[in-house]
Amino acid sequence: MQEWDVIVIGGGAAGLFCAIEAGKRGRRVLVLEHTEQVGKKIAISGGGRCNFTNIYTSAENFISANPHFCKSALARFTPTDFISLVEKHGIAYHEKKLGQLFCDGSARQIIDMLLRECQDAGVEILCRCQVLGVQKDEAFRVETNQGSFLSSSLVIATGGLSIPPLGATDFGYRIARQFGLRIEETRPALVPFTLTSEMQRQLSALSGVSLGAIVSCCGAEFRENILVTHRGLSGPAILQISSYWRAGTPISLNLLPDRDVLEILKRHQSSGIELANLLAQYLPRRFAQAWCDLYAVSKPLRQYDSRELQTLAQKIHEMRLTPSGTEGFRKAEVTAGGVSTAELSSQSMEARRVPGLYFIGEVVDVTGQLGGYNFQWAWASGYAAGQYV
Repeated sequence: MQEWDVIVIGGGAAGLFCAIEAGKRGRRVLVLEHTEQVGKKIAISGGGRCNFTNIYTSAENFISANPHFCKSALARFTPTDFISLVEKHGIAYHEKKLGQLFCDGSARQIIDMLLRECQDAGVEILCRCQVLGVQKDEAFRVETNQGSFLSSSLVIATGGLSIPPLGATDFGYRIARQFGLRIEETRPALVPFTLTSEMQRQLSALSGVSLGAIVSCCGAEFRENILVTHRGLSGPAILQISSYWRAGTPISLNLLPDRDVLEILKRHQSSGIELANLLAQYLPRRFAQAWCDLYAVSKPLRQYDSRELQTLAQKIHEMRLTPSGTEGFRKAEVTAGGVSTAELSSQSMEARRVPGLYFIGEVVDVTGQLGGYNFQWAWASGYAAGQYV
C-alpha cells in the first residue's frame, strides 16, 4: 500500500492548485482524477479561452449561507497573484470586459501551466482512478481501482453537480455526509431559464434575439444582455440572476434602463405612430412586436389615454415573468450550495470535526458570479488548503 502526505481527490482547478502549493512545501502529493484527463472544465471555460480570474474580485461577488467565509482565502491569494503566475509562464491574456481576464490563445495554456507547476512541485497525478471508498483510522485510507493509498491529509476537490457529461458527480457530498458534515441544499447556478410552454410558444419567433436589460430578482440585479432561446431565456444577465432565483419567484426585466419610456410615449402621442413601430426604434423589431402581442395591442399612440401610456411605460421598465424552471445541472456552469462553511475553517478549509479532511472549490457552499470569480475561488481555496495539508 502506497503512503503519501497528501491525497487530493479531483484534478480540476482547485485540486491541482492545492496540490501545487502542498508540493512546494515539500509534501508528497498524489492527485486522483476519475476521468481520462485533468482540467476538463477548465478546457471548455470561457468559450475555450478560460476566463481565469476577475481583477475586481471581492466577497460581494459570491453567494454563500455565510457571505464572510470566503474573505480569508480571497485575501491571501488575489487575482494579482494568479496573474503573476500566468505571466511567469508567458501566457498572453486580455481583459474582455468588467475585469474578466481571458487567455489570448486557449484554455489549454492554463491546464499546461498547472501541469508544469505540478511537475516542478513533485506532484503525481493518476487519471482514470475511481475512488471506491474512503476510511479514516490513524490516517485516511483511499481504496481505488488502481490500488489502496494512505495519507495523513485528504483534500476533496471534486466540484459540484454541474455539467455531468464532463464527469460531475455527487462524490464530494457523499464523503462530507459520510463524515457527518452538513450540506447546504444544492441547485443549478449560472444557468438558463425555461419558460412555460405557452410563453415559449409566444416567444418562439424571437429565438436568437439579444438585447441589453437590467434583470432583477430577490434583491439582486444585473445589467447585461439577455438572449431569447427556443426553450426560454439565457445570456449573461439571465445566468447571473439564476444564482439568486428560487422556484416560483418572478423576475423583472427593465428593457430600456437608459430611457424614460413615458416621456418617449408622450412625445410621440400626437404623431399617430403605432406603438410597435415606435418601440422598434429602441428594441429589436421582432422583440417589439412580440412584446406588444403579449402586453398591449399595438395601435396608434393617440388612441391611448395618459393612464394607459403610464401602464405601458411601467411594463417596459418592469416586464415581469415567472420562469417555469432552469435548464438544470446539464447546462449550469456551477453548483450553488454544497458543504456548509460552518463545518470548515476559513483559514485552512479543514473540516472542524475531522482533522486532516479538507474541502475546496465548487464542492463548498461558495458560489461566484459569472465572470472569472469561480476560478478565483478555486485558486484561493486551493492555495489556502495547500498551506496547511
